[in-house]
Amino acid sequence: MSKYTKEDIIRRVREDDVEFIRMQFTDIFGQLKNVAITASQIEKAVNNQIMIDGSSIEGFVRINESDQYLVPDLDTFTILPWRPQHGKVARLICDVYNPDGTPFAGDPRGVLKRMLERAAKMGYTFNVGPECEFFLFQTDENGHPTTTTSDEAGYFDLGPLDHGESTRREICM
Repeated sequence: MSKYTKEDIIRRVREDDVEFIRMQFTDIFGQLKNVAITASQIEKAVNNQIMIDGSSIEGFVRINESDQYLVPDLDTFTILPWRPQHGKVARLICDVYNPDGTPFAGDPRGVLKRMLERAAKMGYTFNVGPECEFFLFQTDENGHPTTTTSDEAGYFDLGPLDHGESTRREICM
């Protein structure tokens, strides 16, 4: 059973002062892409009527095949908590479809879905979990990031070598 219906999303957009919805998808290189629409287009969005020019996306389609549609996964609707309290921004993660209603073969999300289905038919279950890894870089005198770190620690080290401990704690909190 789905978490949200089209009507739920339309209502939330109106009631929660959402002004923009990011229709997100992934290109062939795994890079997150999006089309930002205004709240006035939410009905069009949940009815799979938001189009993109696939020829503008690296690895998608040629110019003569450029029309593609974003089909949102309604269960991915969320209001982004780091955006303003008034004029909020929400997102919907989308699948990419061809104009004839078939899934676009080059959509990485669609490829993953097909492979999961294929694995399930063979008796396999696919489990995944995130492993968040990152580097903390110093900033220059203007506050711009540099490529210099001040961390001298390796995995599982403690301070004073681990200069990122306080920052990671703040991120977690």
